[in-house]
Amino acid sequence: MNYIRVNWRHSHPDEPITLYSELNAERWEVRKVEVFKCGRYGFAGTEESSGDTKLGEMPVPDLDEIATDPQFEPAEITREEFEDAWNQRHSVR
Repeated sequence: MNYIRVNWRHSHPDEPITLYSELNAERWEVRKVEVFKCGRYGFAGTEESSGDTKLGEMPVPDLDEIATDPQFEPAEITREEFEDAWNQRHSVR
């Protein structure tokens, strides 16, 4: 598994500002956490989801490709960092 965080710089109040993704070997999302400016969390996994958060419909591009768009700041993260975000998904709504 690979783990990424993407900070999204924008002014849309209904869109997340940080996205955490757990990716399989083919870069398909297995689990995702979205963090909104207001502190709300959205999440999606193979067996559960909240709100409008859904797993991607295609593999996630490489970080270099994501970074070509200046509104996105992608980074590879540790499993522990992803799990911390995943564990927060129920504590803040």
